[in-house]
Amino acid sequence: MKENINFISIRSACSTILIIKLKLIDKPKLFMNTENIYIADLDKVGMQDLELVGGKNASLGEMLQHLSPLGIQIPNGFVITVAAYREFIRFNNLDDAIHSIINNIKLDDIESLRRGGLQARQLLKNAKFPRELSEAFIDKYYELSKNYGQEMTDVAVRSSATAEDLPDASFAGQQETYLNVRGPEPLMNAVRNCFASIFTDRAISYRQSFGYDHFSIGLSVCVQKMVRSDLGASGVAFSLDTESGFKDVVVINASFGLGEMIVQGAVSPDEYIVFKPTLKEGFSSIIEKKLGVKDKMMVYGDNPDERVVVIPVEKPLQQRYCLKDERIIQLSNWVCSIEDYYSKLKGHWCPMDIEWAIDGLSKELFIVQARPETIHSQKDFSKIIEYVMDEQTARTTLLKGIAVGDKIGAGKVSILFSLDKRVTEGHEFQTGDILVTDMTDPDWEPIMKKASAIITNKGGRTCHAAIVARELGVPAIVGCGIATELLNEGQEITASCAEGDEGIVYEGIIPFNKVETNLNELPTIKTPVMLNVASPNMAFRFSHLPNAGVGLAREEFIINNYIQIHPLALLKHRELNDPELSTTIGKMIRGFENEEDFFIQQLSYGIAKIAAAFYPNKVIVRFSDFKSNEYFNLLGGKYFEPHEENPMIGWRGASRYYSAKYKEAFALEIKAIRKVREEMGLQNVVVMVPFCRTVEELLKVQEVMKEFGMERGKAALELYLMAEIPSNIILAAQFAEHIDGFSIGSNDLTQLTLGLDRDSSLVAHLYDERNPAVKEMLRMLIETAKRMKVKVGICGQGPSDFPDFAQFLVELGIDSISVTPDSIVKTVKAIANVEASLK
Repeated sequence: MKENINFISIRSACSTILIIKLKLIDKPKLFMNTENIYIADLDKVGMQDLELVGGKNASLGEMLQHLSPLGIQIPNGFVITVAAYREFIRFNNLDDAIHSIINNIKLDDIESLRRGGLQARQLLKNAKFPRELSEAFIDKYYELSKNYGQEMTDVAVRSSATAEDLPDASFAGQQETYLNVRGPEPLMNAVRNCFASIFTDRAISYRQSFGYDHFSIGLSVCVQKMVRSDLGASGVAFSLDTESGFKDVVVINASFGLGEMIVQGAVSPDEYIVFKPTLKEGFSSIIEKKLGVKDKMMVYGDNPDERVVVIPVEKPLQQRYCLKDERIIQLSNWVCSIEDYYSKLKGHWCPMDIEWAIDGLSKELFIVQARPETIHSQKDFSKIIEYVMDEQTARTTLLKGIAVGDKIGAGKVSILFSLDKRVTEGHEFQTGDILVTDMTDPDWEPIMKKASAIITNKGGRTCHAAIVARELGVPAIVGCGIATELLNEGQEITASCAEGDEGIVYEGIIPFNKVETNLNELPTIKTPVMLNVASPNMAFRFSHLPNAGVGLAREEFIINNYIQIHPLALLKHRELNDPELSTTIGKMIRGFENEEDFFIQQLSYGIAKIAAAFYPNKVIVRFSDFKSNEYFNLLGGKYFEPHEENPMIGWRGASRYYSAKYKEAFALEIKAIRKVREEMGLQNVVVMVPFCRTVEELLKVQEVMKEFGMERGKAALELYLMAEIPSNIILAAQFAEHIDGFSIGSNDLTQLTLGLDRDSSLVAHLYDERNPAVKEMLRMLIETAKRMKVKVGICGQGPSDFPDFAQFLVELGIDSISVTPDSIVKTVKAIANVEASLK
């Protein structure tokens, strides 16, 4: 027998692996050192071995070698190399046959794709391993089992392609993973099926979409010890926000049982967000927790034919968070360490996509996969592309879910439950239709890229389908619950992901605009421009805008949208003899210790997301300023709110905080702010008192703050006053002695200076911030603030709507101008023109 042997030396992390390429002329025969050619211990490979073991395996080996010493636990295993896959193909003479099948597929024809993919996979599934190869794999499996003290241990068999996790595309989920594999025969079947999965329909279509050669890609397989998360919890974690690309957070999704339920989008997981800068300073910086719908979990099956099964989750378990705070912090620290290591390794910021699991037996945390994030890390943040709904068109909301992306899509509903059968027969999915389904399967990638939007009943924003939707640039709204029931075939709808974390489905085709701005082209200005931010869910997206911080964050928005219950009703509902109210409150506070904890946590999360987005810049948080009629509309509000003829100038702002009727509710706000500053470490938060009529009122508010542990100057806390009442201007010098800054509320100041009700259409024509009387008030305040050496800014639309008003304020030397995010570009341009004219 004649043999041609080529030797290639490939450097491993710990040693040099000798790869022997064989060109066998006679009957195939393998060398005796088969394991050196085709098998490597997982902890002996690293990122330099990508072409040998694929992205997942290289990453796992890299972490085992370099991050295990830091206490990060990764289950061990072994790698079946790409050389083994190539030899498997060659041994069974499959190369030409597979080439012929793939080349004949019409990739724009779903039936052709499915038929060709199935034929290619069947060729590999029916093929045999060379005896020496299978024996080597089985021997390695027994060795791994022995290392874990078992005769035949349970393993995960994971595919790892050589083209995955490249900087321009993520191949996550394109090949298969098999869980709870135990024994030689199941192991070899799983490896064979992994090899076959390189030709899944989605993998073929996906590679074609990104221009990859099907035959230049090799497949490696990782055989890794299982973590018994079927008895614990598991999930995914990203070292950035997956929607906005905001780099300073860890986003964790978690569910009970094996992690495939999250990956497949079969459950809506719990979500936790942790702020990295203060986490690294030792703070418990969990800035958001959301309870998911974890009604199912995947666990080990009872017999060899059912390796895993899906079972319902008991109700009490559904209403619990998967992770305790200590575990969230531990996992987040590990994610940061992994990101820091890979960033140093690559020489640039490298955000990570990580899969983790908690062993229900040992209670230990493990990292089971890690790969670079490949979407937002490539985004150019110098350009802003905004999708803006037409405000003149009436909108009817049909349903809501979790937004994936930040675009808007409109079209006709096309309902699919599988690729085999439509809800209505005889109608093919057309380009521009909106795909509506129970759960978007990544196998449907050829359809997904034709859709103008995707809407699903189930899933979370980190499932594979959501990842693929982001990469394709298709807006998706997942986890809607009953979208397939509420929407009708052929119905015209608009799916908006441009309004924060919440995706909204509107009836009809709503016009929208796409606005693009190059931030590099904005002029440089001296006057600081801050942002008014209402929604915490939009804060991360706004963080990329040029800004000097947040000039106004309203607590009312957070209370109205995230709490929805009157604070006194939360505290006292059991005394009201209203069973319906108590039942509703009981449902809303699930996952929290009690009613007070619910209010404090929810308010603190909303404030913290805004503070984190703009850290370390100043974020001015205004204490609640509901009017009595607005508080009345909150759940339970009718029991605590008076009827006032003119609530606009009634019981609001500061007058509530020291009132015996409201003080304990105000105490909840103080506790929430303290949690943000002291526990989360976000000391860039500044508090502001609104609608404070007298200096005596201000002092009373400060006494209440002190009573509940918050004091101006303590831990560098600054206190601002909303300057919106003529008395604030007239007595500005006296107010200034007790505060650190003024923020002009031009809406109320205009109303009260001119003596008009700004809600009345009858006198609306008189309302103008540029009225000489209002401008004189502003002049007086700014001059007094300068003399008293306290800051003064404005948070209103006037400067962006009226360039002459901006000029007036800049000429007076105002310290900052705060506007809504959609006005930032025109405001900067207006101020630049003013500053240029003053030179």
